Amino acid sequence: MATARKKLINCADTSVYHCITRCVRRARLCGKDPLTGKDYEYRRHWVEKRLHLLQTVFSLEILAYAVMPNHTHLLLHIDVKTAEQYSDAEVIHRWHTLFRGTLLTHKFISANHDLSDIEKESVKATVAVWRQRLTSVSWFMKSLNEYIAKKANKEDDCTGHFWEGRFKSQAILDETALLACMLYIDLNPVRAGLANTPESSDFTSLNYRLKNNYAKCTNNIYNIFNTTGNANNLVSVTFEQYVLLIDEAARYIIKGKSAIKTDLLPIMDRLQVESAQFLNASSSFETSFSQIAGNVHSMQQYAHKHNRRQIKGTFCLTN
Repeated sequence: MATARKKLINCADTSVYHCITRCVRRARLCGKDPLTGKDYEYRRHWVEKRLHLLQTVFSLEILAYAVMPNHTHLLLHIDVKTAEQYSDAEVIHRWHTLFRGTLLTHKFISANHDLSDIEKESVKATVAVWRQRLTSVSWFMKSLNEYIAKKANKEDDCTGHFWEGRFKSQAILDETALLACMLYIDLNPVRAGLANTPESSDFTSLNYRLKNNYAKCTNNIYNIFNTTGNANNLVSVTFEQYVLLIDEAARYIIKGKSAIKTDLLPIMDRLQVESAQFLNASSSFETSFSQIAGNVHSMQQYAHKHNRRQIKGTFCLTN
């Protein structure tokens, strides 16, 4: 029996989630269809463009993503504090970017109309619901997947399901799991044999960061690495260190038994994680963990908090 989404995604446990959506049967998201020979590579642009729009609407940061031939990977950070600071008008403007809204919300933001007290109360109640949805992973994924499904079905002149019924989500409990998950996502094209190197993997967060000059960009997709004077980032490594780490992980994945370079050891020491297990997690993150991912301590705390004897997974990252 499937676990209720509200139990899988709970900000009280963590604000970071790995989300995977797969096409049904033999549906093709992008790339060349081996059965028909038709090339859907251009659909990758659909997904990437939609992602960048959604992150301007939702109070969610895209930490990593990869657009694969028949599935997508997203690593999302829920930013509740920022959403709480939005004015009512900003919440409405954001929601109207994607959805029609109501007669009263359109009237509220129009300078030509005055609302009665009852109408104002109604708008406030609507805004409260929308503010909560702007931090909802489920609404974010719905806004992405429904858009792509309708666009693909229209192009294919067909109806019915394009995606599997539900997207899969994994709660990321700590920095170690977050970095391993990021590596797993950014290296997906390499692991699938679609790219020779991480930097040549199109339609991944790493490729996007490199192309758009990470050091000079302030877009939400970038604000996660440690930078001078910014101690609030989600990971303690710099972007340059992450690039070195992903290069080493890529060599490990391709050859199967590459040793960690000396200049990368301080990163592992700082994260307090054993190198081989961390690299194994970065190459098989989705299958190594089930609904929860983290180091031994984080997962034990989660199990105790939720009265669970054990957390399903083939192994845990060391602490």
